[in-house]
Amino acid sequence: MTREQVLILIRTHLVDELAVSPDRIEESTRFREDLEADSLDLYTLVQELEDSYGVRISDEQAAKILTVGQAVDFVLAEGVAASESGP
Repeated sequence: MTREQVLILIRTHLVDELAVSPDRIEESTRFREDLEADSLDLYTLVQELEDSYGVRISDEQAAKILTVGQAVDFVLAEGVAASESGP
């Protein structure tokens, strides 16, 4: 899984969920301040990432993910850790 693949998934989800233009979503984009995402929007994004990449994101971890880039970083870090530990 590449950084670009994860970014595309997150961007696609946010465009669908929040009805925003994909041009508004970059790695530095903040969920709450820039996209006006609420708690339910962020919860559904977490569910999407967990379902798509098999990562687990605790409430404490999710609270620290403020930007699209941080979400991408988390998925890449956790996805690598999960694949290294094996089934």
